[in-house]
Amino acid sequence: MPVDVLVGLQWGDEGKGKIVDVLAPTYDAVARFQGGPNAGHTLTFDGIKHVLHQVPSGIFHPHILNIVGNGVVLDPIVFRAELQKLTDRGVDWAKNLYISKKAQLILPSHRTLDRINEEARGGSKIGSTLKGIGPTYSDKIGRVGLRVGHILLPDFEARYKEAVAQHASLASHYNKELEIEELEADFFSAVDFLRTLQLIDTEYLLNDLLTQGKRILAEGAQGSLLDIDFGSYPYVTSSSTIAAGACTGLGIAPRHIDKVYGITKAYCTRVGSGPFPTELHDEVGEQIRQAGREFGSTTGRPRRTGWIDLPALRYAIMLNGVTELHLMKADVLDAFTEIQACTHYRTATGESTPQLPDPGELTTITPEYRTLPGWNSDLTIITDAAKLPANLKAYLDFLEQELQVPISIVSVGPDRVSTLHR
Repeated sequence: MPVDVLVGLQWGDEGKGKIVDVLAPTYDAVARFQGGPNAGHTLTFDGIKHVLHQVPSGIFHPHILNIVGNGVVLDPIVFRAELQKLTDRGVDWAKNLYISKKAQLILPSHRTLDRINEEARGGSKIGSTLKGIGPTYSDKIGRVGLRVGHILLPDFEARYKEAVAQHASLASHYNKELEIEELEADFFSAVDFLRTLQLIDTEYLLNDLLTQGKRILAEGAQGSLLDIDFGSYPYVTSSSTIAAGACTGLGIAPRHIDKVYGITKAYCTRVGSGPFPTELHDEVGEQIRQAGREFGSTTGRPRRTGWIDLPALRYAIMLNGVTELHLMKADVLDAFTEIQACTHYRTATGESTPQLPDPGELTTITPEYRTLPGWNSDLTIITDAAKLPANLKAYLDFLEQELQVPISIVSVGPDRVSTLHR
């Protein structure tokens, strides 16, 4: 059986966790392929909100294997706290959670370096979540990072001390000290906890499942426009967030990939710094923020808001090979009599283009909008896609025509049941 991949098509926070939770019952395994605790996947069901950071979003289904792949960077302290919250809510995760021994460890010193690096940028901050993601991936590429599998070796503590010494040297270039002593006891306690879990070579598990004809859903974090290669560089994350990253982040061959689910909001948001062509700085943007509860599930930071950006979506759809779209948070636009959709950009030379320019040019373009009638009705009470208001159906038809990909799911509320299949 194939692997289906779920990715965000914007700057993250599209609602991927909810969709994984909805789709998960039809799969045998959910595998997270990149990112770390900078991600926050929110799931709501039975009136309870759950926020996952590193645990795959299929964890609430007892029959599903949940796999943390080698492309993930793992913070043992955050991971232990996350699993404790699941235990407190009656979730039995012990038998169906597996962690790759090749996943990279986030050390306390990585978090300190993240803060030091961000502070040194002054007015040109990336907008890091300060979770140590960038420094951890830097160590991975520099071939000096520690992996989950290293905690099983007798010389782990020596390896740890060597890594911290290197980080202290880096901090000294900024005339800073790491000051991580108070965090280390908690870190080593969390490492002891991590040793009790199922730490395996997950690439073998995944390929064995494929051989057995099992269905796997690969779960991405962040969004395509934050991809380290194709996002709005340098205001991006430090991993490959597009569908191709599922292969390297899980150890599966490209020939196994079948469907690619692309997740997008009915509007657009962004957290942190970087260009955002359709951003709204007025009361409309604030209305969207409040209606959509647009505050980071990991950081709590207010998200920047704007109208949907079709050139950026076309670009993300192309990169990922998206086969079907899932439109999230349509209900957030319920109160609008008119909504806008950016269809093209006007360049500095006056040319109109449907393509996303190089990130360096994004601050020089002007969005060109098409005005569409709003549905001005309460979508949260609708349980059948056939009963969606005519203006929303027209909006969906417009998006499908512009993007040339079918919209198979429309979300009209945060709860699991507020997910309409078309």
